[in-house]
Amino acid sequence: MKKSLQCFKWSLLALSVGLSSGVAAEEKYDVMQFLEAVTLPENGIGAREAGTEKEQSTADYVMQQFKAMGYAPQVHEFRHPVLNKKGVFLDSSNIIADVKGLSEKMLVLGAHFDSTGSKVGSQGAMDNGAGLSVMLTVAKKMSQEKKLPYTIRFIAFGAEEIGKVGSRAYVEMLKEDKPEELAKIVGMVNLDTVAGGDFLYVHSAHTTPYKCGGNNDNYTSETQMREAVLMASKEQLGDEAHKIHPEFPGYPEGVTGDWSDHESFACNGIPIAYIETTNFQINGKDGYDGYSQSVNPGLWDCFDAESVTACDREKETQWGRIWHSGNDQLIHLESVFPGRIESQLNANVKVLNAFFSQADKYLNVD
Repeated sequence: MKKSLQCFKWSLLALSVGLSSGVAAEEKYDVMQFLEAVTLPENGIGAREAGTEKEQSTADYVMQQFKAMGYAPQVHEFRHPVLNKKGVFLDSSNIIADVKGLSEKMLVLGAHFDSTGSKVGSQGAMDNGAGLSVMLTVAKKMSQEKKLPYTIRFIAFGAEEIGKVGSRAYVEMLKEDKPEELAKIVGMVNLDTVAGGDFLYVHSAHTTPYKCGGNNDNYTSETQMREAVLMASKEQLGDEAHKIHPEFPGYPEGVTGDWSDHESFACNGIPIAYIETTNFQINGKDGYDGYSQSVNPGLWDCFDAESVTACDREKETQWGRIWHSGNDQLIHLESVFPGRIESQLNANVKVLNAFFSQADKYLNVD
């Protein structure tokens, strides 16, 4: 075995047994309290499928938290036809809170609060209780800041898991009813599955335009938001900063697809940064696409560290996946990854607190 491969194998094994949490953040925040309240079914909410009472309970919880922070949150309600069911409609909502900055130019921090996969045991801890909890923690900190360079809008999106319905409805509402507000948005950070995977990543929109409902004339793949968040991450986390994923077929280095709430913003000319945790070094079920989040053997039927894939690709059923699976339970993940979840959440909060409080330092927006 070559020395480089042997070193890589040992690094993967260290990750697999939870000896490495991926990040080291000194500050402690109350982000875990938010995560437990949203995702633990015993004394919290648990699974939150779009259009259900549990999703509404989560929207109510977000409202309560924003109000406790001193915000005056708004509810953006929307209705959507349920997929494949004629005449059946789903009701959901987005919860929005603003903090005024020195400039009317606006930055958006968004995270969806619904989940999916409850039939296979998912409680939506990482997808996307983690993202929502980071957003709430950053919102709490920003509510205490006196001289923010930009106005910040926090948006908890509903019904993401059935087609990014909440974020699409929100941007369409701005286009039709409040185009002046849409024009003020100079960047969007999307938080989706920001803990659990082996590495912290930050992406920009794909260089090939998303479909955008058939009209991508205003589409942007500009990278300034990604680079700004990366700069903040390198300053705050040093060697353990967020990474840009390597190039793989269909996806140039550092770009992402249209599968989360950043899509509608990129489609309307707003640069985005999308934070997630996964592992693009794994040869997953469909190749190097980031859909295998971890090398930890507790998330595989059998993982081969030397080839960085399943021992038997024909028989593997788990593929190192957390999202939309029975592995997406906080108690289970904390046993699989001792200390990792809280460490990654704290790292994201630390970086975003720095970014939003000093956005003029990291961004050059005309």
